[in-house]
Amino acid sequence: MDVTDPDWLTTGWNHVWLPYAQMRTAPLPMPVVRTSGSEIQLADGRILIDGIASWWTACHGYNHPHIRAAVAAQLEAMPHVMFGGLAHEPAYRLAARLAGLLPDGLNRVFFTDSGSVAVEVAMKIAVQARLNRGARNRTKFVAFHGGYHGDTFATMAICDPEEGMHALFAGMLAEQVIAPLPRDAASRAAFDLIVEAHAGILAGIIVEPLVQGAGGMVFNDAATLRHLRATADHYGLTLIFDEIFTGFGRTGTMFAWQQAGVVPDIITLSKALTGGTSPLAATIVADALFDAFLSDNPGHALMHGPTFMANPLGCAAANASLDLFETEPRLAQAAAIEAALRTGLAPCRALPGVVDVRVMGAIGVVQLERIDDPAALRAAFIRQGVWVRPFRDIIYLTPALTIEPGRLSDLCQAVVNVVNSTTAIKTGTAPNS
Repeated sequence: MDVTDPDWLTTGWNHVWLPYAQMRTAPLPMPVVRTSGSEIQLADGRILIDGIASWWTACHGYNHPHIRAAVAAQLEAMPHVMFGGLAHEPAYRLAARLAGLLPDGLNRVFFTDSGSVAVEVAMKIAVQARLNRGARNRTKFVAFHGGYHGDTFATMAICDPEEGMHALFAGMLAEQVIAPLPRDAASRAAFDLIVEAHAGILAGIIVEPLVQGAGGMVFNDAATLRHLRATADHYGLTLIFDEIFTGFGRTGTMFAWQQAGVVPDIITLSKALTGGTSPLAATIVADALFDAFLSDNPGHALMHGPTFMANPLGCAAANASLDLFETEPRLAQAAAIEAALRTGLAPCRALPGVVDVRVMGAIGVVQLERIDDPAALRAAFIRQGVWVRPFRDIIYLTPALTIEPGRLSDLCQAVVNVVNSTTAIKTGTAPNS
């Protein structure tokens, strides 16, 4: 620890448990005192350009005045009230607005407080809809290699089993059907055989449309999603699009399903739903599935209700975020970011150790042969004045849609500089430049 570290950091360090970190060896995190736009201000006065929008949430940048004002007004009126048996305007308005943005028939919104839980609710709905109709053996899901849907027990079971993050729990997880994503003729044939073999026990298919995010930023296309829709229709399966990462402009359209022209039966949303301001998630369900819960039998109700579901502060932030998509040019900004990423990251293609450079919407990815020392790589980015968190074998940028062109250029140049010094980073001798 540095003598200049603030007291709250040094005192609290012995009591916090960090995410995705080996606490015996984890370095002390950098203390943040303020955020603004695409900038993170550290306690020592340094400014970092945020290249990942706080895990893809801050789509409008930090501290947008419209969202801040909406949350302040809601805080004054009612910070929270339970959603069981009571109603409040922010949630009901938000549900109607979300349904209005989605295809006809996707009308029922179930609010939760995290993406993982939104996915669990989607799975629960897909299974219970069948149970309510007497199909007791249709309880499994097809998910995909390279997929990621959360860290809870149900969602771990539908993540890539070889990815490693959840391998420790393999014997404790519900057994699901993990298949290759049908991206070409060979993987499509393998996928078809797997689904055919398990069709009698399947409730649904879950996929991250267009981009598999935390599994490695692997891209797919409309043909893949059309094939999944046709397969779901053929076998009577629920098709779930996990748009927690891809939603709200990240792929260049408001939602990824719009580019594919494929309508799922359930969509899950979170992350940028509130513009990165507060936790909130939503599971939006087709009328046909919702109808399976309408019954004189109380046991057919969906028995799920997070304590803070539809939190008014989160709903106020989400409504304000949707206002900004209506009144400010977010999708045009995403298109401009896509063009800038294509140009700015292109020099990486010629650098040693680079396997691929790919861009979709406001997502830029540089895939390396390997990353031997992620901590050293992150430190190198900090020395460049940017906040970027490589993982697995990729360096990626997912900036706020509002990022200034100069700041985006700085991010791209930092990636080029750091990738150019990858060999030194592997040996722990990265330059300080």
